[in-house]
Amino acid sequence: MISESWLPFCISNWWEMRGPGKLEVWKMGFVNYLDALKLQEKLVSDRKLCRIPDTLLSLQHSPTYTLGKRRTDHNLLLPVSELKNIGAELHYTQRGGDITFHGPHQAILYPIISLREIGIGARNYVEKLESTMIELSSLYGVKACAGQKGETGVWVGERKIGAIGVRISYGITSHGLAYNIDPDLKYFKHIVPCGITDKEVTSLRRETATVLPAEEVIQEQLISCFARLFGYSTVTWKENPSMFSDHESID
Repeated sequence: MISESWLPFCISNWWEMRGPGKLEVWKMGFVNYLDALKLQEKLVSDRKLCRIPDTLLSLQHSPTYTLGKRRTDHNLLLPVSELKNIGAELHYTQRGGDITFHGPHQAILYPIISLREIGIGARNYVEKLESTMIELSSLYGVKACAGQKGETGVWVGERKIGAIGVRISYGITSHGLAYNIDPDLKYFKHIVPCGITDKEVTSLRRETATVLPAEEVIQEQLISCFARLFGYSTVTWKENPSMFSDHESID
C-alpha cells in the first residue's frame, strides 16, 4: 500500500510552511498512464525543491493494469499477451500495494503533497485518503468503511469500491486513490484486485439508489472531500492544463 522514503528536504522553509495552505488542483481528463507517471515524477521533484505548492491531479486512464513494487505478477489472471485483446495495458510502478485496475468512469486522484508541511505521517495520510472516499460515498447514501487488517482501500460490506496505492519519497507523496464511479467491472475479473482473494469489486452506480449526476460533478465532490479533510485553506483550479507547457523536462 505504501512505498516510503523519509529524508530531510526544504529544511529552511519547513517551519514557516508547516500546516495546510494552498492546494492547486489540475483537472486533466483522460491521460495516458505513462504520461501521468512521468508528470508525477517531475512534480515530485519540483515539490521537494519547493518550486510548486501542494498539487492534486484529477484524471482518468484508459483501461490499464498496474503493479506495485512487490511485482505480484501472479495476481494477473491472464497472459500478458492477451491484454491487447481486451484493450488493456500493463505497467509496473514503484508505488506500494498490489495489482489494480484503472479505467474509464473511475475517479483518480494523485496528490503531490508535502506530508511534513501538513504535519502528518504515512499512516494518517492513508487514513485520510480512505476518509475522502468514505465521505464521498456517504453523499449518495452508501455506507463505506476502511478495510479490515490486511485489506487496503474502502469497502461496502465485502465489496471494494475504492483502491489506494501510494509512494512517499522525501516526505512527498505520489500515486494515490482510485474510486469506482461506474467502471466496467469485467476488467477486475482478470486480476486478484489488490491481492485480496474471494472479494468482489463494486461501484457507486451499483451501490446507490440515488440517480447520479454527471461524472465531473462526482469528481469535483471527491476533490472537495479531499481538500476539506486535509484542511487546505485555499484551493485553486487548473482546467485541462498542458502537461508539458511548464514541464519541458518530463521526457
